Amino acid sequence: MSTIEATTIKCPHCGRTNRVPAAAEGRPKCGHCKQPLPWMVDAGDDDFTEVAERADIPVVVDLWATWCGPCRMVSPALEKVATDLAGRIKLVKVDIDKNPRLSQRFEVQAVPTLLILNQGETVARQAGAAPAPVLRQWVEESITTRKG
Repeated sequence: MSTIEATTIKCPHCGRTNRVPAAAEGRPKCGHCKQPLPWMVDAGDDDFTEVAERADIPVVVDLWATWCGPCRMVSPALEKVATDLAGRIKLVKVDIDKNPRLSQRFEVQAVPTLLILNQGETVARQAGAAPAPVLRQWVEESITTRKG
């Protein structure tokens, strides 16, 4: 049984509040309108495998730090991308200062570092901040290329 907590997400379609587990099979949908929900969760050294690597859908990993200005700028852009692509991706945020094993494992040299994982395998990587339309294009191209 998982000890990972659920997060509360407001449905962008009907406005209802839904509890979304950090790790689960499938894709979260609104309990009221049945539309896909954005899946945005935090993960760390101890639960990253369960939350990110075992996901059924592509995972955008945001390796960030609280002291990083560009990280604070890119966070709302990533949340917009996760909302726009609800049901197609999962956004997993990792604070590198609190999770040094993951920082070391992914050889983080600069923050933010963004990864796209597909079934636990890194299929795309980029460092630095970008606006939401650029991030969305990168994510869509990465997940489409992987499927093809």
